[in-house]
Amino acid sequence: MAQAVFEGVSKRFGDVLALRDFSLSVDAGELLTVLGPSGCGKSTLLRLTAGLEALTSGAIVVDGRRIDALPARQRNVAMVFQNYALYPHMTVRANIEFPLRMRGVRRAERARQAEDMAALLEIGGFLDRRPAELSGGQRQRVALARALVRRPALFLLDEPLSNLDARLRASVRDYIREIQRRLGVTMLYVTHDQAEAMALGDRIVVMHDGRMQQVGSPVAVYEQPENTFVAGFIGTPPMNLLPADYADGRLCVAGQYVTLPAGVRTCLGSAACRLTIGVRPEAFVTAPADGLAATIDAASRELLGSETVVRATVGSLPVKVRLFGMARDLPATVVAPPDALHLFAADSGGRIAPNL
Repeated sequence: MAQAVFEGVSKRFGDVLALRDFSLSVDAGELLTVLGPSGCGKSTLLRLTAGLEALTSGAIVVDGRRIDALPARQRNVAMVFQNYALYPHMTVRANIEFPLRMRGVRRAERARQAEDMAALLEIGGFLDRRPAELSGGQRQRVALARALVRRPALFLLDEPLSNLDARLRASVRDYIREIQRRLGVTMLYVTHDQAEAMALGDRIVVMHDGRMQQVGSPVAVYEQPENTFVAGFIGTPPMNLLPADYADGRLCVAGQYVTLPAGVRTCLGSAACRLTIGVRPEAFVTAPADGLAATIDAASRELLGSETVVRATVGSLPVKVRLFGMARDLPATVVAPPDALHLFAADSGGRIAPNL
């Protein structure tokens, strides 16, 4: 296990700054998921760490040793790509053994280590097959075995499940987490899929436009997003974001007035201001309550088995509402209590106060 430290890491491609002043410490044995939309800089971060790209500025330190100036082969970092990158003419055994052969490990020892890793990843019965004879999930396990057999200090995965169907993705995702915990390897896992990030990560880094937006546990990132980008990116459906005016301890949202809890009023002060409020779809309740009321569009229901998602309106503003269970008889209105509202600055999008 190794700690990885990123110190002001930036990368420029011509006029494009793909990664901007990225600074973070990854604990030894931690699984850190890096989440964000396409073009946010997450894959660039992995490629810089693996030595596939050169830094523009900053430093990368792994296990107390600065590695950003070292050739890729000297970094003791393993990477698994989206397309597996297996050698099609080699058997599974030869693919797994390849990094050991490049290190000069003797044949008998290579065979032993490859068989042990194949057994761990439950692909021991496929050692004499070639990649074309395997399913997508099996090929992904071969790629994982080839990377892990090196016993790297740092293990990098760049959207490794994106080529798998939804059911297989869930299965292999769980398997990756189990193997990471069993081996205790430090892992950076890049994905654009928030379900993967939430399910796998000890912590999540949310990226946007080359910048780190928030880092924290899955619970912290979900329950207390630091800005409107994170609030709107995390969650299915994502958080509803609505414009609001604040004055005299009350919010005005689409003509409705909501009195805020005392702790939030203290945080905001007495000055009138423009805000953006956030409401999770599941924060709406059917029981009569004070708060922000939404009118249900009964024709819009999406029955998803364990939950029902419907469209609704707050005044003329559209919102999504999530009701648990197969809601066949929909209420006419639902209400978001004041303590379920998230408050953000209208101009910067930054978080102003927690939902109390």
